[in-house]
Amino acid sequence: MIVVMRPDAGPEQVEAVEARVRELGYRTALTAGELQKIVAVRGDTAGDVRLDGLGDLQGVERVLRVQKAYKEASREFHPADTVVDVGGVEVGGPRVVMMVGPCAVESREQLLETADAVSAAGFPILRGGAFKPRTSPYSFQGLFIEGLRLLAEARERTGLKIVTEVMSEADVQVVADYADILQIGARTMHTFRLLERVAETGKPVLLKRGFHATIKEWLLAAEYILKIGNPNVILCERGIRSFDDEFSRNVLDLTAIQVVKRESHLPVIADPSHGTGVRDYVIPMGRAAIAAGADGLIIESHPNPAEALSDGPQSIPAAEIGQLADEVAAVTAAVGRTM
Repeated sequence: MIVVMRPDAGPEQVEAVEARVRELGYRTALTAGELQKIVAVRGDTAGDVRLDGLGDLQGVERVLRVQKAYKEASREFHPADTVVDVGGVEVGGPRVVMMVGPCAVESREQLLETADAVSAAGFPILRGGAFKPRTSPYSFQGLFIEGLRLLAEARERTGLKIVTEVMSEADVQVVADYADILQIGARTMHTFRLLERVAETGKPVLLKRGFHATIKEWLLAAEYILKIGNPNVILCERGIRSFDDEFSRNVLDLTAIQVVKRESHLPVIADPSHGTGVRDYVIPMGRAAIAAGADGLIIESHPNPAEALSDGPQSIPAAEIGQLADEVAAVTAAVGRTM
């Protein structure tokens, strides 16, 4: 539910509405637009007729019940775009934010070489998996705590922010101790207790869309984080499964970017590395995602992709990160944004 205040409503009238909402047992979130203020009522408001009385309070223009299943993620609930602040790096604002780095942290030399290239390109965030979900139990699973320590060293060396995946509830706190952004992978988008535990840290969360998830299911997963009171959610379109796997690993759903922009206030980035699975397609599809409205890209890079222990075929050589920067900068400028 949202309470739309009159354009001439004063601060005391807004405060009176918020006080009444809290009195009824709900939480509030205030959005101040150019002309009007909106008080969002947080919680399960279905069937509570007491809330209809908010319309009688001074300064209230109208009371609207949000019809979307993903209430807090919806643009009805929060009309203005959400900008997630990652230690001074804003995701969802005018800047297209680049998150680049190896699929998996394999060694100190590999990570620091990549981090140096990412920093030299002017990108603000280093990606890298310390814990790796793999289909085969015999595949490289990551360096675990040592991987987190190496990521922290890379941050200390370069000033880059860190995004890394958390796979289980048991790992949430230790990952939160090191990471600037906690990533929820495609395989765990539906692990709802994990979403709640990650939300409780208060840290920014990068929520990847599941392989078979609809846009509605994706936004409902975000709702699990938002309802805990953590507004710092970044959505990530990373490609969905299709019947054609001969030429591309997944289908990068660029339509989803525009749909999410219309349906939700949350920032959304794209992952053309997983979305295509083919190195030659990563930069073109990254450019296309920015043109479609993406607020950033998350891209895999490795000093020597042929020797990568995870996702080498879709990783850009670290030596080519400068080229990536040039190509992304061109389309970013064309759509009136900065990088």
